[in-house]
Amino acid sequence: MARGTRKTAVLKLGGVGALAALLFAGGLQLASAGENGRPATTAAAQTVNCPTVRDKLPAVPAAAAAQVERELANLDQEIARQNERLARQAVRPEGGPNFVDNAILGPLRNKRIAVLDRIEIAFNRIGAQRPDLDALATCSLNAPGVPSAVNGGATQGGDGQNGDGRNGDGRNGDGQNGNGQGGNGNAGGQNGNAGGAARTVDCPRVDLPAVPAAAAAQVQAELATLDKQIAEADARLARLAVRPEGGPAFIDNAILGPLRSKRIAALDRIEIAFNRVGAQRPDLDALATCGLN
Repeated sequence: MARGTRKTAVLKLGGVGALAALLFAGGLQLASAGENGRPATTAAAQTVNCPTVRDKLPAVPAAAAAQVERELANLDQEIARQNERLARQAVRPEGGPNFVDNAILGPLRNKRIAVLDRIEIAFNRIGAQRPDLDALATCSLNAPGVPSAVNGGATQGGDGQNGDGRNGDGRNGDGQNGNGQGGNGNAGGQNGNAGGAARTVDCPRVDLPAVPAAAAAQVQAELATLDKQIAEADARLARLAVRPEGGPAFIDNAILGPLRSKRIAALDRIEIAFNRVGAQRPDLDALATCGLN
């Protein structure tokens, strides 16, 4: 990321405040031990608390595995979207006391019902017993700083994509973005392995020094953006497993390359958030490039 453009970036971001992009999710902690080895923060947004699905499934028949993986990726992607929205809500509140229920949790439940139904149909279509997943549709809220549980990729293994989760004690730690459920990774090994699974992206954990309180909201928003980007890339890989496209370099050119560019921008904004409040600017350049699990 070009250091020469950062003064301009700081000026541009100055008018935007802490509302950059926000996740999978999750809770930022600022002080003692936190996500991704990060310290814990007092200004964390809430995250959605959805039941995990992978660990509730019976053995997935090989003929249904690709479809099931695609739908699990869709569930994680939706969690990332709603956590991004909650992070923006923490920075700039809107609506009345029922806004989160009506505008976030209610629509999220409806989307999960549709996805869970497609997972059940994938079993039924090939003659396997249809699992009953209805009870897994409803989500609530985690306390601030607690990460969202996600389903992750079956190929990621027990502790999640980047540690016990994706970004912090959360997604890149014990949960999605904080000590808890694991964001877009098999956080905590929840959600066993399914056969014939799609590949998932393998991105470096974002380990930060103590985050100043004045920068916490902005940093949390950008960590959520990183998680959302991972969820979107995983969803695309899941679709690719069901319906391949492109040549041998397709994943590098259409998924990993654009993901790196997006991560460069988000990581740069995290660095700027530190710099803007007079804290030492962390060097996160090496964390932009992702591979495949």
